[in-house]
Amino acid sequence: MYGVANCVDPSIRIFDLTHKIPPFDIWEGSYRLLQTIAYWPENAVFVSVVDPGVGTDRRSVVARTASNHWIVTPDNGTLTHVHKDIGITELRLIDETVNRLPNSGASHTFHGRDIYAYTGARLASGKITFKEVGPKLDPSVIVMLPFMDAYRKDGKIYGMIDVLDVRYGNLWTNISRSALIGLNIEYQERVYVAIKHNSILVYEEKMIYGRSFAATKKGEPLVYINSLDNVAVAINQQSFAKKFGIGTGIDWRIEIEKV
Repeated sequence: MYGVANCVDPSIRIFDLTHKIPPFDIWEGSYRLLQTIAYWPENAVFVSVVDPGVGTDRRSVVARTASNHWIVTPDNGTLTHVHKDIGITELRLIDETVNRLPNSGASHTFHGRDIYAYTGARLASGKITFKEVGPKLDPSVIVMLPFMDAYRKDGKIYGMIDVLDVRYGNLWTNISRSALIGLNIEYQERVYVAIKHNSILVYEEKMIYGRSFAATKKGEPLVYINSLDNVAVAINQQSFAKKFGIGTGIDWRIEIEKV
């Protein structure tokens, strides 16, 4: 993919966001886009390839976001978080008869190289315009993965485990800091946390709401605010996810209330 992009234009600057998305995990690919995109300048081009359906009839697209970034990707759910939280204003289907690496037509399993890197580099270098990517699509056709919004009811906040802070095993939720503040919870106060998988309770505990991990002793759990200004749950210097077998996605729910 690097080689293809550099053949299009060797002056292009290329950066890796991550190569550590778990295989086939479209949900995490979608989340990592949302996590990073706002910290890059306008008109940056993102090539995002988590593509278990490669070679099928799933669409290949380029999306323009409300923040004026470009995402080149299979339309298989990887745009879910960005479309929901930032917004996609324009969408075009990649015309593979034009925007495909020459002499790659017999390959159907490496679209990251043959279509996405090639199209992304041509767009970033100005060799094609957005219009030349291919036919215009209505953003309403974007494939969206199942999702739930966090909400408050009867003194509790309900949300989901969006993603893991993988290296450390912390749980990142879709509950915002403002939602937690809405329960009149202050630093160093205790909160009740319950985690359910498909409605089955797998964890419950009372813990500190801390400013940082230093709010607790080693091995103790806490609730804190992560780098996206959302509520997260951790164990000081241990993996919460590994210790309690916690996963991510719509089937993993969390409840929080003030003690």
